[in-house]
Amino acid sequence: MGIFDWLFGQFVDVIEWTDNSSDTMVYRFNRQGNAIKYGAKLTVRESQIAVFVNEGVIADILTPGIYELETKNIPILTDLQHWDHGFNSPFKAEVYFLNTKRFTDLKWGTKNPIMVRDPEFSMVRLRAFGTYEIRIDNPKTFLNEIVGTDGHFTTDEIEGQLTNLILSKFATILGQDETPVLDLAANYEKFGGFITERISPAFTEYGLELTRILVENISLPEEVEKALDTRTSRELTGNLNDHVKYQSGQALGNSEGGAMGDMVGMGAGLAMGQQMANSMKDATIPPALPSDEVKYFAAIDGNAEGPFDTETVKSLIKEGKIVKKTRMWKEGMDAWQSADKVISTLFNATPPPLS
Repeated sequence: MGIFDWLFGQFVDVIEWTDNSSDTMVYRFNRQGNAIKYGAKLTVRESQIAVFVNEGVIADILTPGIYELETKNIPILTDLQHWDHGFNSPFKAEVYFLNTKRFTDLKWGTKNPIMVRDPEFSMVRLRAFGTYEIRIDNPKTFLNEIVGTDGHFTTDEIEGQLTNLILSKFATILGQDETPVLDLAANYEKFGGFITERISPAFTEYGLELTRILVENISLPEEVEKALDTRTSRELTGNLNDHVKYQSGQALGNSEGGAMGDMVGMGAGLAMGQQMANSMKDATIPPALPSDEVKYFAAIDGNAEGPFDTETVKSLIKEGKIVKKTRMWKEGMDAWQSADKVISTLFNATPPPLS
């Protein structure tokens, strides 16, 4: 060690840490030989906690404030080595600064689809992803269980493990939830709060607090999404027949390609338009009024023939196929009767045959 390093170690008596990063969770204060002078000033800023470690054992945890390292201010220091010799010599200890702010925008996401039961789709595979937020809740547990002797601990070193922890619990929670898949999008916030509450106890084992889990997306397999898109398109089209015609026109246009495809697609569209116009035109023409003319049936050559309108009956009388004794029937009659009783006026109106 050079003379300047030795002098610097003797006169520097301020212990502090200013963090200009966004991912540092724990920082160990660098001091030559871990020598800390009696009466040194320790500054612990807001969103920080300082932890004294002596010979590998946590001696004290200090909250935000300015401390003068003397036994009258920090009685726990009397238990450190060499302080029973008048407190004149520097003592050796490590100071860890823990960042207690909230660490946000940590990513999580399913590596493989999760198979769940759904009331509408029966069984379906789901993927999900989002972000989560954490902060240090128990400094002693976090140092002992996670950090160890790491002098510069960042979120990257624990993010993978925490993500796996979330996913292992998420699959169970999603399988127990009975919300239909199509309704999950409207309940992302509620669902995120639900899984945060269920998963957060597992984080306490690491000395961390899981403050929030955000669900950004829960997606179906690609083929299921395509089927839903097709169903939605058909419902928007309305009439199934029109939808089939539209798809046929689209298929023809796409199969031809280029200008020819455009012409075919245009032709199919024009044909559909003409068909719709004809349908509207036909719909504006009222149907013919029902006829009130009486229809007759006649027994000709032993067979019931008809129905005949009045003009046809007159022709049959002229031809001699219907005579006065011919049995006839019309709607409203209970039984067949002779023609002279049913159509007597028609016999009188028919001139005799030429002799």
